[in-house]
Amino acid sequence: MENMMNPNTQTSSSHAIAHLPLTLNPPQTALTSRSQPNSAKRLAKTKGMSREQWLQVRKQGIGSSDAAAACGLNPHMSMLELWMIKTGRMQSPPDQPFKNHYSPLYWGNKLEPLIADYYQQRTGNKVRRVNAVLQHPDEDKAFMLANLDYAVVGSDEVQLLECKSVGEWGTKHWRDGVPMYVLIQVQHQLAVTGKQAAHICALICGHEAKIFKVERNEIVINRLIASEKIFWSCVENDIPPHVDASESAAKALQLLYPQHIPLQTVDLSTLSGVDQLFTDLLNEEKHLAHHQTKYDYLKHRIQILMKDAEKAIFSQGSVTWKKSKDSVVLDQKALLQAQPELLDQYPQTRIGSRRFNIHSSS
Repeated sequence: MENMMNPNTQTSSSHAIAHLPLTLNPPQTALTSRSQPNSAKRLAKTKGMSREQWLQVRKQGIGSSDAAAACGLNPHMSMLELWMIKTGRMQSPPDQPFKNHYSPLYWGNKLEPLIADYYQQRTGNKVRRVNAVLQHPDEDKAFMLANLDYAVVGSDEVQLLECKSVGEWGTKHWRDGVPMYVLIQVQHQLAVTGKQAAHICALICGHEAKIFKVERNEIVINRLIASEKIFWSCVENDIPPHVDASESAAKALQLLYPQHIPLQTVDLSTLSGVDQLFTDLLNEEKHLAHHQTKYDYLKHRIQILMKDAEKAIFSQGSVTWKKSKDSVVLDQKALLQAQPELLDQYPQTRIGSRRFNIHSSS
């Protein structure tokens, strides 16, 4: 096999994720990096399986693409949103219409064989499809599933291939190598299969391909297993996991608790450590208001110096101040005043969402 350290190829060691947040705390004793776990079980054959059947199998455990979210380390999905998907409370993104040509999922699926073909030509390694959902062989880890892109055939150096198609908006996550959430995905695959190393072949914006190597790291794998066990316990016991500050968590909370019960009040002041949350919230609200005022002041100072200019340049960057195009819109208020019967003829219900307001007693 050719030297993987050529200009078009990079190495990203799994040791880069040895220092993970406390949610991935390892047990006191870690296995050596060259231990030989048992091979994965084949939970279900995917050849000929419908997409709906495949999605149902996915709900039986934590797949490799779920692993980072289950550990609270996926920038696109929170633990709470994943929990709601696994408990059947909401659809997962893969459940959305798959034939939408504007969907990244659609194009990722179409490009995957091309990426694998490039990988074979570039490295000389042969790959084959793995037409099965794999399951960790240990009974206490049976919730760990993996649906591999490809297996690498006849190589002592690497055994798995993960193909990635990275669009314009995803490139920021790949600037410094393989993103954390993808490294976790691959370590999960290595944990389930018992293999020692994987290659990631990433197609960046459709015209640049990079190959990264990820080696098995038992410390990281033990941390993943510990965190995934906690998450799966939340699924089995129907208990929501921890929330974070992401938009994903906000969306999940709105779906989980869409309605309020009028006049019902819950007293959180007596719960240990919980009353401090409100004090911290008040302090952050004051900080936000202060920073917003400061931001607006700086913005206005720059605007008055720009006058009619479209762009201003500074030593560390630039700002633009441009007028948007004029547009013609329907004056709904005036129309309904002139023809109020239209509201009965063309009604549309807008589902309300719960609003979070702060009321200080001081």
